[in-house]
Amino acid sequence: MTADFTISDLRNTPQFFDTVADRIWQAWWKRHGVPDAYIVERLRENMQGTDLPIALVAHRGPDFLGTASLLVSDLDERPQYTPWVAAVWTEPDARKQGIAPALIERACLEAFSRGHARVYLCAAPPRRAWYESIGWTPIEDGVGALKLTVFVRERPEAV
Repeated sequence: MTADFTISDLRNTPQFFDTVADRIWQAWWKRHGVPDAYIVERLRENMQGTDLPIALVAHRGPDFLGTASLLVSDLDERPQYTPWVAAVWTEPDARKQGIAPALIERACLEAFSRGHARVYLCAAPPRRAWYESIGWTPIEDGVGALKLTVFVRERPEAV
C-alpha cells in the first residue's frame, strides 16, 4: 500500500500541537491523575531546538492521523538507555493503514541520523508480538510497576 499521508516534525506543523497533547494525555496520563497542563509543558520542549525531544505527526493534509515521539528517556527504571520511541498513537479510524509503523520507523531514522546506534521502546506485554513483527527485539520483561517489555532496535550497518 502506498502511503497517502505525510509525517512531519511538530515544530513544522504547530497546528497539531493541541491535538497531540490531548491524545498523549488521554492515552497515558489522565488515568493516573496527571494534569493535562503537565503534558502541554512537556510537549512544548519538543518545539524548541533541533535535537531531542522530537514529536512527529502523521497527517493527511489538515487531518491528524497519529503521533510518535523520540525522547531522551521514557522509563525511569532504565536511565542508561537512550533514546526512546514513545507516545505512539494512531487515531482509531486511521488504524491498520501503516501509520504507526511509519511513525516508529521515522522516529528510529531520526535517532540514527543523530548518531545513536540503538533506539529503545517499552510496551505492555500484549503489544509484544506486534513490536516484534515490525523488527523490535525484546531485551527485558516485567520492568517497573506496569511490568513493561523493553525493546531495542539496532541501527542498520548501512546507515
